[in-house]
Amino acid sequence: MEKTAQRKILLVDDEPDVTELLEYTFRRAGFETCAMTDPLRVIGAARDFRPDVILLDVMMPELNGLSLLRMLRMDALLKNVPVLLLTARVATEDRVRGFETGADDYVPKPFDARELVLRVNALLKRTTASAVATATGTIFFAGKIALDLERHEASVNGKPVDLTTMEFNLLEILLRRKGRVQSRERLLADVWGYSPDLETRTVDTHIRRLREKLGNSADTLETVRGVGYKIAGN
Repeated sequence: MEKTAQRKILLVDDEPDVTELLEYTFRRAGFETCAMTDPLRVIGAARDFRPDVILLDVMMPELNGLSLLRMLRMDALLKNVPVLLLTARVATEDRVRGFETGADDYVPKPFDARELVLRVNALLKRTTASAVATATGTIFFAGKIALDLERHEASVNGKPVDLTTMEFNLLEILLRRKGRVQSRERLLADVWGYSPDLETRTVDTHIRRLREKLGNSADTLETVRGVGYKIAGN
């Protein structure tokens, strides 16, 4: 029987005690780990390690987590790697800023080790499910918008659009259910795997970013006041 490849997680925090705890936690959970305390070395290490997921502290000297996340999202090899931000700053504005920068999840400190592993596994499960879906070779269309699952590419009027993993997944869900209104709570559950009682501004933030990237086709993604969003059915 072929052995399943070990999942790889890159752990970044400027406090050695935290990285030691994270390494211990994720090694026990079956992950191959790479832990770093120097944010200036992260991009090079990530390109070599090729992680399946990155856990990234926000408050670090010299180069903070949000700046590092922007660099990750601009790197051709790393831009689609799921990133969870780890921080003591838990205000709504901080979470929104993290999602606007391209984070896939936001984990507050202090954290529960078991919950952290569950959230990482849930994120990887969603990412894997999306990758498996691409094997069908399906292409979804709405107006001038096209989403090619096999190639994991989005385009508007034939021009490529660079989407983060969550933006791609969000657009896929809306295109699969074209013409049907999706509530914010339903999108949180289906795209992020969150329970309905969590922050729905997460969806609004990603919808706004998605519209910006869709340009002249942004109006294809409609807001249904008091309910949620839908892709026009034409």
